[in-house]
Amino acid sequence: MASATASDLQAPPPQSAPQGLSTSASTQFPTVNIGTRNSALALVQANAVKQALKDANPGRTFEVKPVMVQGDRDKITPLQQLSQGENSKSLWTGELEGMLEKGDLDIIVHCLKDMPTHLPDNLQLGAILEREDPSDALIISPRLPKETTLATLPQGATIGTSSVRRAAQLRKLYPHLKFADLRGNVGTRLGKLDAEDSQYSAIILATAGLNRIGFANRISQKLTSSTGGMLHAVGQGALAIETRKDDTSMLDMLSKIRCERTTRACGAERALLRTLEGGCSVPIGVETTWRGGKGLAVGTQPAKDYDKHGAAVEASEPDLDDQELVLKTLVVSVDGTEFVEHEAARKVRSAEEADDFGREVAAALVEKGAGKILEKIKIDKAWGAKKQLEAMGVAPGTA
Repeated sequence: MASATASDLQAPPPQSAPQGLSTSASTQFPTVNIGTRNSALALVQANAVKQALKDANPGRTFEVKPVMVQGDRDKITPLQQLSQGENSKSLWTGELEGMLEKGDLDIIVHCLKDMPTHLPDNLQLGAILEREDPSDALIISPRLPKETTLATLPQGATIGTSSVRRAAQLRKLYPHLKFADLRGNVGTRLGKLDAEDSQYSAIILATAGLNRIGFANRISQKLTSSTGGMLHAVGQGALAIETRKDDTSMLDMLSKIRCERTTRACGAERALLRTLEGGCSVPIGVETTWRGGKGLAVGTQPAKDYDKHGAAVEASEPDLDDQELVLKTLVVSVDGTEFVEHEAARKVRSAEEADDFGREVAAALVEKGAGKILEKIKIDKAWGAKKQLEAMGVAPGTA
């Protein structure tokens, strides 16, 4: 995962129309190639971005180019092992970024939570789009009563998840539950849950992905700080578009579809993560909301008011600069026995201020003891990787 810095999200310079070209001649521009992972959900997301770009940039053509990335090729190895060392930086993005740098792709559509902590020097986040529901979701086995929740799962019930963050938080809250690794796309995971001989009583997936791919009806319980006691991953629910820093034409197109609410909120989350030097396999949870406006969920625009005839009424919404961003955070040990929490709120009027806010919250967590928890996790992961290599007959440092 990456941190959104001010330089990541700087506004592109204004573009002038090429002299001598009419509006109709815009179709003569080359096709914009959109890179994405080769999965059903990734393709749905990439095509949604494609449509948004077409709507905002009429006359241009766009084509989605799916790529099988490293993290999708290995569906067996647990993510905690697969994301050791340098691999964690390119697990979901390495091949795509290489194609972007060479010019084979013009942009890449990412789930923001999957982006590495640091981007290549010549690449940047060109836009973050309006955020979907960032919560996690509990999906129960069809063999259990429909009203089952986390709190009512039977003693010793097994939850399927490949997320260290999710399992760590649940161990903290529900020590009577068991956990088993679960990899694969959304359909694969649901199939493993529904199988007659399934070991899983429930699984946990991102609400946003379920909504986007048409499986919202399978959600048994949304897990937030107030329902289920869960904080989501940094950037979860948001789509990010990566492009080359020198591609000013592309940056201009992307500026038309970016979401300022989501950009600022995720900027704070990602600055927090970068400062703590955490990755996708580290149990850091966040929850960001806006205070002072109508909209509560970050990136979700306020609901419209309607008159007695059902027509939408434009209601005044306080300016975003006048609202406060509330950032709840949690760092928890893998076994759930140690944890540090912190909550802060402040106005963030720019990407720079969001970045500063994230760093401030990270510093507060470290002061409370988060650094010790994360350092122990880092040491344990390194030791586990060393023992795994020894068991395979490979001397450490030679792999």
